[in-house]
This record gives sequence, structure tokens and C-alpha cells, in this order.
Amino acid sequence: MVLYFSGTGNCLAIARRLAEHCGEQVMSLYDAATTDLTQEKLIGLVYPTYYFNPPKPVLKLVEQLRISPSAYVFIVIPCGAQTGNAIWAVERILRRKGIKVAYCHKVRVPDCSAIGFGRNPNEQKWKFEKFAQRVEQIEYDIAMRRHIHHFGAWGVAGWLCALPFVERKTLPLLQPAVNPEKCIGCGTCVSVCPQANIKLVAACHEPVSSNGQTAHVALIGNDCAQCLSCVHFCPHQAVQIASNTTLKAFQYHHPNVKLKDMIRRVE
Repeated sequence: MVLYFSGTGNCLAIARRLAEHCGEQVMSLYDAATTDLTQEKLIGLVYPTYYFNPPKPVLKLVEQLRISPSAYVFIVIPCGAQTGNAIWAVERILRRKGIKVAYCHKVRVPDCSAIGFGRNPNEQKWKFEKFAQRVEQIEYDIAMRRHIHHFGAWGVAGWLCALPFVERKTLPLLQPAVNPEKCIGCGTCVSVCPQANIKLVAACHEPVSSNGQTAHVALIGNDCAQCLSCVHFCPHQAVQIASNTTLKAFQYHHPNVKLKDMIRRVE
């Protein structure tokens, strides 16, 4: 079973490819946290790195995983550049649970957070071709059940970024917010938010729509994972970062992943 956390589809696409090569299935980490996986012989974890660390939801979900200590466990990090402590932090949690990570590596992919700094993630698609051999090597290593650790060491940058006072300075840099003047209440951001952290509320500036129904706008709550799925998938570019206009040309998702793949499954 290959487990994933994904905001714009990079991790989902890599998880699917690794699962297909290994004859396994993919499962969201959110579903995996409530599933008994102790009978699985292979467990893969595919998730990104934010601020040189794993996304906070990943840490919480990994704590809840039920995995056999005898399973072959691997971690693969699709990232824009550096992994930081993204592997080390999860490996430490699993080690406390008596589970050993056998293999870890990274694959560079377009950086969806680039949009927050005025750069176009779509201009980084050259990484797919450049790092294609890396993916093939990872597939081979996992198929051979190799025990190799790449990019899994503790680092100062990840430690610094995880300090509370540093987090308070850095997290607002990529904090999404809804522009109510652009939002039409379509609910796309609500459906793709992995944290169920976005809801539709009555619009104060326009209480009634043209069809006589109450108009709604999206509102982002306080449990944001900063995956930026809402920013990249909003069809009206109504979700912004640091009040900067979101350009349609800068919105990114993995070319093999569609909106329907990212919609959060509701029980």
C-alpha cells in the first residue's frame, strides 16, 4: 500500500506510479489513519516538504498509522528543491512505534509554493524529464527491497524552521485567503481542501444572488495545511496569498492529476 498526502497532485502522481510498479494500491494518508494496515507487507509514504519539514497533518496522521514492524517501509519526497527534515521527522515517529524505514529518497518536481513568491510553477515542468531516471531508480530499488537512505539526515534548517517564533514569521508567507470580490461560492476549494478547513458562508457584501438565493463565499479556517490546493484549483482565482492577485497562468497541478482526483472523499 502506498500512502500519500498531496495538494496539487505531485505526490499523488508519484504514489500512483510507485504503486503500479510494485503491484500495490494507493490510499490517502487520511484514510490510512483509520485503516488497519498491519497485514500489508509493503508500506510507502509519499508526501511533500513545507518549510524544510513535513506538513503538520502528515505528522499527526503518521502517529495514527497501524503498520506491522515486519513491513518494508519506504519514504519518497517529491519536492521543489530540498527535503530538509521531512524524512527524518517521520522516520523518528515510526521508530518510536517500533517501525523501521528501510528506504528513503526524493524526486524534484515543480514547486507549487513558487506562486506565493511571484514565480510560475508551470515553468518548472522541465524537472519531470530531468529527474525521470531518479524515479526509475527508486522504482527499481523498491522492487528489489533495497535498504538505502538518501536525504534522511537531521538538518539545522529544518530544526530552525520548526521553532515556534520562526513559524510565526514564515507561515503567513504562504497563508491563503479568499478575495470575496472574486469568489462566487462554487465550492471547489471546499471540496479539495484535505483538512476540511474551508466552508461556504453567506456573503455580507451581496446577500442575494441573481436567482434569488443567498450568495455565499468561501471562508478559510484556522487548520490550514498550506498545501495550496485551494489556490491552484480555484476556477476564478479567488484564493490569494499575501493579498497578491492569483494569475490563472500561474495555477499549477500535476499534468496527470485532475480536479476530480483531488476532491476530498466525504463519508
